[in-house]
Amino acid sequence: MSDSTSTTKSPESRRPMSPHLQIYRPMLTMMMSIIHRITGAGLYFGTLLLAWWLIAAATDAKSYMFINDLLTSFVGRIILLGYTWALFHHMMGGIRHFIWDTGRGLDHPEREYLAQASLIASIGLTLFVWILAYLLR
Repeated sequence: MSDSTSTTKSPESRRPMSPHLQIYRPMLTMMMSIIHRITGAGLYFGTLLLAWWLIAAATDAKSYMFINDLLTSFVGRIILLGYTWALFHHMMGGIRHFIWDTGRGLDHPEREYLAQASLIASIGLTLFVWILAYLLR
């Protein structure tokens, strides 16, 4: 009993049903979208730390000293630096999406320029805030 259909699969049938990261070449706008989601999750946990600090400040000196010592340690400052960058990066991503919502910046060179600008602005604003904080300290 012979089958008239071929047992080899056509190139179309070997392709995944939905394109994914293994298919697409990484582009800046795609990476910025992924980072935007990661920073959103990071902001959630950073805001929990901020709430912990505020609650400890409102309760007693021992609780406040514990969280304050934790956040002013080397590791704590790295976490706060990351939180600051995530805040500014997420904000710049939101502004970039707002610009896209107006119908501007959707073509190829503008799309890349906006992604670059949001990355540069988030890093620049983070450095500005941290330098200012250390100067005013």
